Amino acid sequence: RKELIGWTIRKSGHLFSSRLKIFGAKSQQTKKQSQGVMQMASKKIEIMDTTLRDGEQMANMAYSHSEKLNLARILLQQVKVDRIELTSAKVSPIEQEGVRKIIEHLGPSRKFEILGFVDNHQSLKWIHDSGVEVINLLTKGSLKHLTKQLKKKPEEHVADILKELEEAQRLSMDVNVYLEDWSNGMLDSKDYVFYLIESLAGKVKRIMLPDTLGALNPKLTAQFVGETRKRFPELWFDFHPHNDYGLGTANCLAAVEAGADGLHVTINGMGERAGNAPLEEVVVAIKDFMGQEYETGIEETALYQISRNVEIYSTIRMTPNKPIVGSNVFTQTAGVHADGDKKGGLYVSRLLPERFGQVRKYALGKLSGKANLDQNLEQMGIILSEEE
Repeated sequence: RKELIGWTIRKSGHLFSSRLKIFGAKSQQTKKQSQGVMQMASKKIEIMDTTLRDGEQMANMAYSHSEKLNLARILLQQVKVDRIELTSAKVSPIEQEGVRKIIEHLGPSRKFEILGFVDNHQSLKWIHDSGVEVINLLTKGSLKHLTKQLKKKPEEHVADILKELEEAQRLSMDVNVYLEDWSNGMLDSKDYVFYLIESLAGKVKRIMLPDTLGALNPKLTAQFVGETRKRFPELWFDFHPHNDYGLGTANCLAAVEAGADGLHVTINGMGERAGNAPLEEVVVAIKDFMGQEYETGIEETALYQISRNVEIYSTIRMTPNKPIVGSNVFTQTAGVHADGDKKGGLYVSRLLPERFGQVRKYALGKLSGKANLDQNLEQMGIILSEEE
């Protein structure tokens, strides 16, 4: 046997080399197959847009019926979000009529949702009469909110919720449940949070985890979503961020990595106080930084136009340097940048303007150089000699 091994080593270098090549080829094939499996197995993250509900809670603004209808149409048909939260129940008869118009034009669909309350079926009736088939039921996700605002015990709150679920079932409506102030609940009363989820397990379609006061950072988001996912691996969880520390987008990425199934966002980050996580930032960041494992199905080329629509309808102007959709984000001013772009795209990133239906611009000003002038002349179809 030793002689055979020695002979193979001495005499069969070619055979050994061939085997290495075959092994390498197989490794490449396995790698490609693995990549294919990864691509096929990428997790779909549901995107629920709440521009028309939570976004409209921004101060000094309100949408008309026609504006809401147009935004809902664009969100569904062009941006291709999975779900839309249209409004809150019982706002007014006028608001209810606006919801009916949306359903009339875009058709009944379980993609439409309305926030409702634990109120002895009043919200359920309002939503059902509006033609919407999904209620996002607002429950108390922290013991502090429950005892101080509702002045009830956990068992009483659960009993009230279960009555709403029975009525929803009678009306053939789906129920998602918001655990309001969930982030502070996880900080201060985790046992209560898990008791509430345990009581609702298997009885609702989705459990939604709001960072109601925007109190989380990515580390805490990952910890709390991860703990909740580990405790209830079979349940569906949405994460609902707020942007009080400017961490809404980062917290969304942390939530996805920790096991969240869906995210709640608004166009331009519209919303109460500092707003919500901006849809345009969240979906682009997921694609660019987590695209091997997760996908959203959002149509990026539609983001700029709906951002403009929201800006016009709401009369809330965006800062020009807002990521992805700001009016200046694809404009280069420094001459060295324009020169570098001409010489092999040295200042080009993955955020190409063409991804979002935009074009690169080169501003002319005191910081501009010859390359800026050349780029602008070229766009106008003007060719000058060096002397000119």
